[in-house]
Amino acid sequence: MTMETGGPLDDGGITPRPDPFALFQDWMAEAQAAEPNDPNAMALATADADGTPNVRMVLLKGADAGGFVFFSNAHSIKGEELAANPKAALNFHWKSLRRAVRVKGGIAQVSDAEADAYFATRPKDSQIGAWASPQSRPMEGRWIFEKAIAQYALKYGLTTVPRPPHWTGWRITPLRIEFWRDRPFRLHDRLVYARADAASAWTTERLFP
Repeated sequence: MTMETGGPLDDGGITPRPDPFALFQDWMAEAQAAEPNDPNAMALATADADGTPNVRMVLLKGADAGGFVFFSNAHSIKGEELAANPKAALNFHWKSLRRAVRVKGGIAQVSDAEADAYFATRPKDSQIGAWASPQSRPMEGRWIFEKAIAQYALKYGLTTVPRPPHWTGWRITPLRIEFWRDRPFRLHDRLVYARADAASAWTTERLFP
């Protein structure tokens, strides 16, 4: 396996950092300046009990050495699949930069304190929506949802909205992170960081496009 030590490459390819999270933060900062909408949007892939994959878009709400964090309803399809099979993959695609990042690893719920802290930062209408929506369940008509929103808006109109017990966050602890950059004639750059487990050091290698 080829080990990268950092520094500019002769071929002008992706410049590695000692830590993949540092490189990710560099790329995210550029995406935040370039992408017109939701630079933190990412595709989240899970699998059901039969191993059938399922993917949807969610928003990244935190990224550091501990992993990548997002929030949702634990009773949703994604929540149920993650409970049954606590592994996941992510894909970020920044079209304006012609870059992508792929992540895969194990996943676990964040602490109640972390979920509470993030929920408190959400707009009140979003907090009420978290109570009103039994996410991923069949809906007979939009009016049912709007009625539930009105009921919870009345209930919490003059008070702080508590976090619903079924609303939480997950942290993906990556074992593999691939950085991809578009190059002419499909001669793309691919740089992979990998480790055996969360306590192991990262190794890097280049992949053919």
